[in-house]
This record gives sequence, C-alpha cells and structure tokens, in this order.
Amino acid sequence: MRAAWLACVLLAGACGGSAPPPKPPEPAVSTTPATRVPVEEDEPEDGVSFVGSRGKMDIEAIEAGIDPHKQALSECYLENVKRRRWLGGQILLHWEIDKEGTVTSVRLDDLEPGMHLGNWPIEKCLLGVARQAVFAKPVGGDADFQIPLEFTAKGRAAQWTEDQALRAVGGQTVKLDACAKGKVPKPDGVTITLYVGPGGKAQSVGFTSKSPIDDAWADCAEKTAMSWRLPDPRGVIAKLTITYH
Repeated sequence: MRAAWLACVLLAGACGGSAPPPKPPEPAVSTTPATRVPVEEDEPEDGVSFVGSRGKMDIEAIEAGIDPHKQALSECYLENVKRRRWLGGQILLHWEIDKEGTVTSVRLDDLEPGMHLGNWPIEKCLLGVARQAVFAKPVGGDADFQIPLEFTAKGRAAQWTEDQALRAVGGQTVKLDACAKGKVPKPDGVTITLYVGPGGKAQSVGFTSKSPIDDAWADCAEKTAMSWRLPDPRGVIAKLTITYH
C-alpha cells in the first residue's frame, strides 16, 4: 500500500524497532488519511490528501519530490525533542504547487484541538525542509496536497479543556500583537499549542493556521508565549490549545 511506503520512507527509522534510552522517541508518518476534498479524477491513496480541484499531483510525483528529504525530516524531530518525552502529536504539512511545479507555499495546517505536536523549532525545521522539495508539474494547473506526520511521545501530557486553556492564558495573547511589525505581517487565525510544566512555566509552543505564518512572527511569538505566567499543573505536564486572531 502507498500508506505503508510513506510510513517507511518519509521519516527514517519509522519502521524500525525502538532504540535503547536515552534516544528520543522515533517519529512515524500517520497511515490515517487526512481530510480529503474530491478532485475531478480518481482518488489518491491513503496518507496523502489532494486539496482543491484546479490541478492534480500524481502520487508518484509526490513520492519522488519528498524521498530525497526523508532523513532531514526525521532529524528535525530527533535533534530537537531532547528529553521532552511528553512531546508528541501530529503535523499536517500542506504544499501549494503552481502549474510549473514550483512550490509557492508550505504551511502547517490546522488539526483537531490537542492533536498538534506543538514545538516551533521542530515545526520551523520541517517547514524549511519541505520548502526545498522539488516536484514535477501538476496535471491541469495549480495543485495542493497534504501529508500527515505523526510523532509518538514516550511520556504523557494531560490535556486541558478549552475552558481551562482560556482561563490559564487569559488576555496574555494580546502580547503577540507586538510580533507583527514592520514587514512582518500579522497571521490570520493561529492555533497555538502550548505545554505547561512545574510552576506554571511554559515548556514548548507551536503554531498552525489555514494560511501561511511568517517565520519571523513565529520566532517572536514563541519567545513571547514561553514567558507567559500560567497555572501550575501540579506534578504533570499539561497541554493546551487556544486560538489567536
């Protein structure tokens, strides 16, 4: 199956056995297909989703474009997870390709609350690798597609509810407004995933959106969110999700 191929080759080591400690948890590519929007011709196979109906990318063209970068994608996680064994979740990489085969945009698409990985250094690395991919021309014009990546945590984070998250963060999201200045645009509809540790100290933060987020904005937003004052989850790592407009 194509999904099995993706699981083995997109991220190196995903199909091997677990390694002895202290090696961090190994990433894997989800074999569950992302949400699909029908295209005019036949449906793609599991693990890859085509978005829109302007053009079409053959599964072989997607595989050929991503294959040279599979090790680099793996290293984005392995080199940044460190001892944060509770750090896990999904990434939904979304490419936009013009009719000439040029990558015009790569972003991290929104997921269900609590599902996103939530670590900007890893996300930024994955985006950087994804932007280097080269694809063949789509059939029929500009095209979009998505690939889900899953990173399995070895530890556990307690998921706070939406109400708990809103109470915890309060009005501190207004501090993110300062990250949009000069040539750095303010993003639209950002989902923020945040981990909280002992003493209410932020441990990790990441971002997704239905539109591209400027790296400079995210760099600033990460630094700002990591300084927020939050409730102490008392002996556990807590994971919360909020929306910033």
